[in-house]
Amino acid sequence: MKKIPIMDLRLQYISIKKDIQKVSKDIFEHQAFILGPDVKQCEESVSRYCSVEYGVGLNSGTDALILALDAMGIGAGDEVITTPFTFIATAEAICRVGARPVFVDIDPATYNIDPGLIAKSVTKKTKAIIPVHLYGLCADMDPIMKVASKYGLKVIEDAAQAIGSLYKNRKAGSLAHAAAISFYPGKNLGCFGDGGMVVTGDKKLSDKIRVLRDHGSSVRYYHEAVGYNSRLDNFQAAVLNIKLKHLDGWIKGRIKNAMFYNDSLKGLPIAVPYISSGYKHSFHQYTLRSSRKNEIEEYLVKNGIEVRTYYPVPLHLQKCFASLGYRTGDFPEAEKASAEVFSIPVYPELTDRQKKYIAEKIRSFFTG
Repeated sequence: MKKIPIMDLRLQYISIKKDIQKVSKDIFEHQAFILGPDVKQCEESVSRYCSVEYGVGLNSGTDALILALDAMGIGAGDEVITTPFTFIATAEAICRVGARPVFVDIDPATYNIDPGLIAKSVTKKTKAIIPVHLYGLCADMDPIMKVASKYGLKVIEDAAQAIGSLYKNRKAGSLAHAAAISFYPGKNLGCFGDGGMVVTGDKKLSDKIRVLRDHGSSVRYYHEAVGYNSRLDNFQAAVLNIKLKHLDGWIKGRIKNAMFYNDSLKGLPIAVPYISSGYKHSFHQYTLRSSRKNEIEEYLVKNGIEVRTYYPVPLHLQKCFASLGYRTGDFPEAEKASAEVFSIPVYPELTDRQKKYIAEKIRSFFTG
């Protein structure tokens, strides 16, 4: 069996190659590279897909978090509650606006922030909550929004991994005051470089972000605010417009593969992804959990199956956040998850033969 990578974007490209080549030619001919017509179409299409009114295209999912926080007036001296079990961008964005990330431990079943622990971390300095929809599974948003309403807090969904996911039959991106989406190439909806978007139902907020992304300007050379250079370029938007038409089908393929794994791994001493009723998991990652994680990873890699750990070190233990004063043991569920989770290939282009091989190798690890 040829090596099976954790993802194979080449296969996705082959399926849409002719459409990509056509829009590339069109863009090179009309020369609209920055904030062109494809960006406007992408903003309208993605926001509509997420069941909200407004979308603002930006140059990354990280900037989507930063500009959303900035537009909400969150900055120096403020605190923002989030999870320690996520990619660094979530907390990095909080720091970049001058605020302090305050971590809350995770639910061990979902790997998302535990809503029941949030209220005890709210202080007079708390201004917002950023729940992360990790791996494509939405955080439990209703109790989070209830806490936010009680204390007058803003909520920004970190939906970087979750476009197309559902929470109680509502779309990720429509569950809070705003949401940040990443179009990094490896995402379920990814462009051919960096890209991101804030989606929101709040026109004033979207207008502020639209000004901030272009050097604080709505009229060229007249600047209302000190802003950013964070514009989604037209080529990336054009790629996303093509890919968005296929997104539901690709997610359907991921779900099919995930269900195959779930069935194939029944009875083994390994935890498959948890899905509560009323949720649709988009399976950006298919993540397993075992106390024998390192042994399993070594065995799978030896047998030509690429695996990855998302994420091996929780944020409160990262060197760059040492000044926050957290220590080992502060968030035991996040720490335990970091030591036990690993992800296997789940992309929709996997063949039946590849899926069976992966499942068989996991079974053979336990059964010999």
